[in-house]
Amino acid sequence: MNKSNFEKLKDVIAALRDPVDGCPWDLKQTHESLLKYLLEESYEFVEAVEEKDPKKMEEEIGDVLMQVLLHAQLASEKNQFDIESVSKVLTEKLVRRHPHVFENKNTAITADQVVLNWEKIKAEEKLREAGEATHHRIKKSVLNAPSLLAATKIGKKTNDLKFDWDDYTQVAYKVEEEWQELKEELTPHRPINRDAVFEEMGDLLFSIAQLARHLDMDADAALHAANKKFLRRFHSMEDLMEKSGKRLESMNQEQMDVYWNQAKVHEKASK
Repeated sequence: MNKSNFEKLKDVIAALRDPVDGCPWDLKQTHESLLKYLLEESYEFVEAVEEKDPKKMEEEIGDVLMQVLLHAQLASEKNQFDIESVSKVLTEKLVRRHPHVFENKNTAITADQVVLNWEKIKAEEKLREAGEATHHRIKKSVLNAPSLLAATKIGKKTNDLKFDWDDYTQVAYKVEEEWQELKEELTPHRPINRDAVFEEMGDLLFSIAQLARHLDMDADAALHAANKKFLRRFHSMEDLMEKSGKRLESMNQEQMDVYWNQAKVHEKASK
């Protein structure tokens, strides 16, 4: 019987980890060392989706799958879990958290209600796993998410607990307060206390994430858009320099600013 492409892929991953004939790089990897690649591949898939490129999406989601299989392979070598047990656990969880599909067939349920039910069922599961109730309302696991997303999640949970600002104007004042505290640590002509600046920088970023939440905006998406805008303008600036026969490396900041401002004007004119 011919193997499926997925079975062939699992065989390739296992061969890469073969202790005798495997790849030296793959054999050196651990769950910890592979984490950065899982994140990188995930973001590359995000980029492919944004570009609406199905061929690239196919390749990049494959790279994400490779990371999943590598982690499963590492665990199977220690008899901890494998891709089959992962599939079993995931299947059971999906069925358990979608009672409207697999139990009572509630076709009238809305997407928002699905999310609320999911979180409720998830919380009940975690409580049973813990064996007893804890007085901590926000679990440390929230910190496992990327920091900007974690800040948003913390804010949403505190909002559920009625520990939140009333509206975005109050958060805006908090952002201003945190910015002033950071500026105080950056007073000119005195040594910088890097630990204090680090702390105040974090407070400012956290409060900005809460402002985005109160405005019903995705802080991570806003930052991602800002990154793309900067890169787009930087590339435009380089193109203008190229047309003028200039090299970025031979220019000072003031000269580069001239082309940067031109790039901004061209971008606004093209909208």
